Amino acid sequence: MAHFKYYVVWKGYAPGIYDSWEECKQQIDGYQGALYKSYNSKESAIKAFREGYNEQKGVLESIVEVIDERAAANKIYRKDSIAVDASCMGNPGIMEYRGVYIKTGQELFRVGPFQDGTNNIGEFLALVHVLAFLKKKGNDTMPIYSDSVNAMLWVKKKKCNTKLERTGRNDQIFELIQRAEFWLKNNTWKNPVYKWETKIWGEIPADFGRK
Repeated sequence: MAHFKYYVVWKGYAPGIYDSWEECKQQIDGYQGALYKSYNSKESAIKAFREGYNEQKGVLESIVEVIDERAAANKIYRKDSIAVDASCMGNPGIMEYRGVYIKTGQELFRVGPFQDGTNNIGEFLALVHVLAFLKKKGNDTMPIYSDSVNAMLWVKKKKCNTKLERTGRNDQIFELIQRAEFWLKNNTWKNPVYKWETKIWGEIPADFGRK
């Protein structure tokens, strides 16, 4: 019988209980003062979340477990995977995004450029695009990498939380956002989405090289 762990995040981008390290990791990566711990049962995780973080109980075990898991996750990345990234020259500015198969460097798709966009929107659309791309191909195991925490959270919430205003020149971007949100709300996916660790691995393979 498979053994599952549940991860409680008290302080992070989105506090809550998560049933995979990948989801937990998305909430704490880069978040200063993040508080989190793994539990062997959903009941104990729920109890711990409700009671709040106890700094005096089990902290050492929690730190050791999380450090070990983060080290394992960050040491290498899967080459048989897809990386997505966006480019925006200006804010707002000329925006485009693409997906690259990491193992060969093959560009799988490139969309844009569009006028008056933002990098966050491009990252979000790139993630939704690759999820739909893999869904259409019937591939629900291929890992996906993104270097945007915002995009990963927006996809999780199925909402593009942008403050960008319409200018008349970016109507097509808002149409793509609407289609992306509709797809997220009407589809499910199993593909794991990982945060690309730029400090460890360098620039994400889908980077446009315009920095």
